Amino acid sequence: MALSRLDTTFGALADPTRRAILIRLMQGEATVKELSEPFAMSQPAISRHLKVLEKAGLIESSRRAQSRPRKLRAVPMRHAHEWLDDYRRFWEDRSTHLGVVLEKIRAERDERSELR
Repeated sequence: MALSRLDTTFGALADPTRRAILIRLMQGEATVKELSEPFAMSQPAISRHLKVLEKAGLIESSRRAQSRPRKLRAVPMRHAHEWLDDYRRFWEDRSTHLGVVLEKIRAERDERSELR
């Protein structure tokens, strides 16, 4: 995945309001009015958050009569997860290697203690 796409995804996820909106959309579609209800901010402010999420590809809107409900699109989060997973594996490998080194040091220390 292109790094600029990841930057956009992580930038969108950096804001707690946008994360809360995504959590709400995990339950199903919602209108701007429904999405703005739990927040102490105006609908235009919520709409700005929604535009950031749409630009990142994390949500999409549809048109139903007068309303434009939003729904979750999790594909960019999957790409972010895959990118992060590479680092998780890296740190797990480093941790395993550190464990092996520490065990070797302990064994050598114990061996020296027995020789005294």
